[in-house]
Amino acid sequence: MNKLTSFFFLLLLISFSLNSLSSAQNQKANFELAERFTTQKMQKMVGSTSVFPRWIDDTNNFWYTYENSEGKNWYFVNGERGNKRLLFDQEEMAAQLSESFSRTFNAKDLDLKGFDYDTDRELFTFHVDSVEFTYNLNGNRLIRGDSLEKDERENWRSYSPDSSYVVFAKHHNLFIMGKDDHDSTATQITEDGERWFSYQFSDGDTSKTEKHRARVNWFEDSKKFWVKRQDKRKVDELWVINSLKKRPELETYKYSMPGEEDVYVDEIKVFDPATTESVTLDTDKWEDQSLGGAYFNQGGIFETDRSDFLYILRRDRTWSKIDVLKANTSTGEVEVLFSEESKPYFNTRYARLAIINEGEEYIWWSERTGWGQLYRYDSNGNLKNKITSGPWVVGNVVKIDTTASRIFFEGYGREEGQNPYYSNLYSVKFDGSGFSHLTPEDATHSINASDEGNFFVDNYSRVDLPTKSVLRDGSGKVITTLEEADISQMVEQGWKAPESFKVKAADGATDIYGVMWKPFDFDSTKKYPVISYVYPGPQTEPFPANFTIGGSRARTTTLAQVGFIVVAMGNRGGSPIRSKYYHNYGYGDMRDYPLADNKYGIEQLAGKHSFIDAGKVGTYGHSGGGFMSTALLLTYPDFYDVAVSSAGNHDNNIYNIWWGEVHNGVKEKKKTVTKMNDDSTKTKEEVITFEAPVETNIELAKNLKGKLLLVHGDMDNNVHPANTTRLANALIKEGKRFDMMMLPGRRHGFGPMQPYFDRMTWYYFAEHLLGDYRTNVEFNLPQDED
Repeated sequence: MNKLTSFFFLLLLISFSLNSLSSAQNQKANFELAERFTTQKMQKMVGSTSVFPRWIDDTNNFWYTYENSEGKNWYFVNGERGNKRLLFDQEEMAAQLSESFSRTFNAKDLDLKGFDYDTDRELFTFHVDSVEFTYNLNGNRLIRGDSLEKDERENWRSYSPDSSYVVFAKHHNLFIMGKDDHDSTATQITEDGERWFSYQFSDGDTSKTEKHRARVNWFEDSKKFWVKRQDKRKVDELWVINSLKKRPELETYKYSMPGEEDVYVDEIKVFDPATTESVTLDTDKWEDQSLGGAYFNQGGIFETDRSDFLYILRRDRTWSKIDVLKANTSTGEVEVLFSEESKPYFNTRYARLAIINEGEEYIWWSERTGWGQLYRYDSNGNLKNKITSGPWVVGNVVKIDTTASRIFFEGYGREEGQNPYYSNLYSVKFDGSGFSHLTPEDATHSINASDEGNFFVDNYSRVDLPTKSVLRDGSGKVITTLEEADISQMVEQGWKAPESFKVKAADGATDIYGVMWKPFDFDSTKKYPVISYVYPGPQTEPFPANFTIGGSRARTTTLAQVGFIVVAMGNRGGSPIRSKYYHNYGYGDMRDYPLADNKYGIEQLAGKHSFIDAGKVGTYGHSGGGFMSTALLLTYPDFYDVAVSSAGNHDNNIYNIWWGEVHNGVKEKKKTVTKMNDDSTKTKEEVITFEAPVETNIELAKNLKGKLLLVHGDMDNNVHPANTTRLANALIKEGKRFDMMMLPGRRHGFGPMQPYFDRMTWYYFAEHLLGDYRTNVEFNLPQDED
């Protein structure tokens, strides 16, 4: 080869290399494929993916609706016999409605509003164009009724279970009347209600004559009702502005933040509707205690069929101490049945007290061994026996059969070799004997139990297994298959299932689970940027265990079609269903605890899969995920290149008191203060205060190197927009370039603006990871997508 030939060959090689490099740096985003597989379009192709049974009172029968390529159908199921049949023939129903209204109806999409079973008349009822119809199940007869009048049960009315009384609130106080009485004859039964210490839900309302729904909870026997109200009078205010009103309008609400001195104070009163007398429960013990409340399973307050007693979970402000209370609703006296201390904090999300036979014994959930398990107590609060045990976690109690002394519950991590995030149904007797695994399929099971007998509708699936819905009896036997999600249309369009994976946490030992989504036009010879969808927990992790085509955990599918490998994985500290150690890992380190696991997980995946380009890494998330995605970009600026952060709580010191204090910690402090007495003499007094500082993303602003998009709803009254504004302020002070958008009129969820935000996310990652900059202005939003 002569020198001239060698020279031209070298030029050709350089040119080819540059073209290849340019091609790799400027790939074309496939927005068209993403548009074909939005969550809304996937849901249209598939229809229903689960059966939600409407159990008929005092029977083992239920009805449900299900939609697929054949249209929407209504079904009736006899649980004991396992018989399933159509409630009616679609075509026949459409014909009868057409005859009744003298117009045509689409048999495959009948718009039957308010469809329900009337147990008193033993008829199915629904309405079309405000005309009521009844349908006799046995006679297959459709009967047209009268035009519906305005529902007389206005929202402000709280009826007793026997419908003999109505309670409502006005000007923050309670009023009571008979069901047929006019509200002008109602009797006022409280006088101590006021704004921010109110008996009504709208406790900041300033009207004096408007009727409101009261904070009323009726006992099943209708003999008493109870009200939990919160004294917010000293709590500081917070505000958002509705800029879309004709005149911008200020919205004011009370909001306690971590470490603040003045917080909500709980009070519970019980009322006798017959005498209108009340008693305040004697629950005071700890400074700034809570009676049930935020993050408590079932609210942390429990009733039985009788109104003699009310059961309450009382916790201290550090969240580490719990008292189980039995309150006498006649005298207000309170008895501590038993107490528990669990450091660093008690997992109230699964805590449940089951009251057996009006207090003959109790079933209690506890993590005292490091694993959530069930325990049995006698009527005096003495431990009788462990019910379950082992290195796995009991989840929600699905049903308790007191006659057979058997509990049905969900559990996680018990089955060897199975994904520990899969929920299984188990049963066990009160004494711990007769333990049974009722759902043997390798999948996660979503259970809905009958009220009468032990029958269960089980919707089970995996990310790669479309949902199968079956009816089981109490032994776990499948009585009948109800439905199977039909994904054939979606598959014909090119859909492929995501893939589950397992990597190690940054400690090199703990298993981390996740899911990977690929473009449906995936080419294994190419390299793709990787995007990590994140949420730090600690109550849930960002990846699905079940088959899903809707919501935030399915938008990952859509984003992947733009031209990315999208992953979502857990992290130590992310979930309560692994173990107490795993769940509590992030305590005291709320900002940083999940970060190293995410980075190490991506590195492992890139090492295993040649198609992942570890040199182009993006991340995104919402709320806590917005906080985490930004923290990743700012903590590892040489690894993560792009972050999209929506509604992030970047400064948890101004987020709600419960989130920061339970998950990051709060320390009780005692200090001595000098007070002036009425006689002008000074005395010293010891007071209790609390401290709860949390690390913020604002402190990391100086580290920004990559591309950052901050998005927030300007009316977010959960994670206040100030969280994003403070971060923006810090970035500006550091002279950093970033992008930001406030969505007008949006709260913590973006609602009708979600499709706009989704496409904004696609474009942002396409620009900064694929080098695909488009000049179009229109996003071409579907008119009916939300």
